[in-house]
Amino acid sequence: MKKYLLLLLVLAMAFVIALPSGTFAQQKSSMHIKFSTWHPPMSREVKTVWEPMLEKLKEKSGGRITYTLYAGAALGKAPEHYDIVAKGMSDMGYFTATFTPGRFPMSDVLSLSAWVDGKDVGTDIGNAMYEKALKKEFPGVKMIELNGCIQAFMWTTKPVRTLDDIKGLRIRSPGGHQTNYIKALGAEPVFMPLGDVYLAMETKNVDGLVTCPPLVLAFKLHEVAKYGAVATFGCVTEGVIMNEKSWQNTPDDLKPIIMEVCGNPFRTSGGLNREVYKVMMKEIQDKGVDLHQVAAQEQERWFKLFQGETKKWVEDLEGKGLPAKEAVISYNQEVHKHGASCPAFPAEWAKK
Repeated sequence: MKKYLLLLLVLAMAFVIALPSGTFAQQKSSMHIKFSTWHPPMSREVKTVWEPMLEKLKEKSGGRITYTLYAGAALGKAPEHYDIVAKGMSDMGYFTATFTPGRFPMSDVLSLSAWVDGKDVGTDIGNAMYEKALKKEFPGVKMIELNGCIQAFMWTTKPVRTLDDIKGLRIRSPGGHQTNYIKALGAEPVFMPLGDVYLAMETKNVDGLVTCPPLVLAFKLHEVAKYGAVATFGCVTEGVIMNEKSWQNTPDDLKPIIMEVCGNPFRTSGGLNREVYKVMMKEIQDKGVDLHQVAAQEQERWFKLFQGETKKWVEDLEGKGLPAKEAVISYNQEVHKHGASCPAFPAEWAKK
């Protein structure tokens, strides 16, 4: 019996030695990521950004990272997505800070009116601002990337050419500075989930909304909003975050892969970049939406009001001890560094 057991032990050791180097280590260090986003399952965001990004993680890790994607309201409503990740319902996910007004006050700097037409560029700007000014805003999670969205416009059921056309309209706002901009232009901001906007516009409970081109297409809003006023409102602040415990449990050699692939998912996937933006704008136009480039002189009137809102926002946050003015100055510098512009920036604040 002893000889038999000894023989079994020798054979087992020989089997282990014969295995490819690192087999057990690979088995132990594999991980499965539950990824959540509020974007609709068939949206451009899911199909051209999140699915390719997750597939790239799988590829780059040699199959050691696998995933399950939960899109739309599978795990909760859009404003809940920060907490969905922070509380561990998902390991990683995409959240929008401006969907919960007042919770991430300094991060609203990324939603200032700016001409940014690619989310890859918006992510470069947002990641830089995170390091400079926004690290304290996001407790309980590992920040993977932070971005301001592609520039948003006003989409309405009736033509908007001038300030007089806007006065008295009820306009759905995504939150952030866009709420204040809508007020400043003489309209009434209305906050509601994007999924409710189609019916609200169809039944004339709202006259339009402020949002970015990909979401017009994702929620088929081109069917009810037949007019687009092209003057940038900036857009929301959002990004990819990871649950802290999930990040801590990630094998050390997989962490750089996650940051490389997900640190700018729009560059990784090629989705929603500057070239795609042009395609989306043409697609919206081809679907029958009248895109009106607001006249330069009229834009100046709008942007002057936006600058006034920037000053009010800074004054309010500075009164609470937050360095908002310095953040706005840094944001303007980052925007220019990346070939864009921020019309909501008060020119007199430019550092000489």
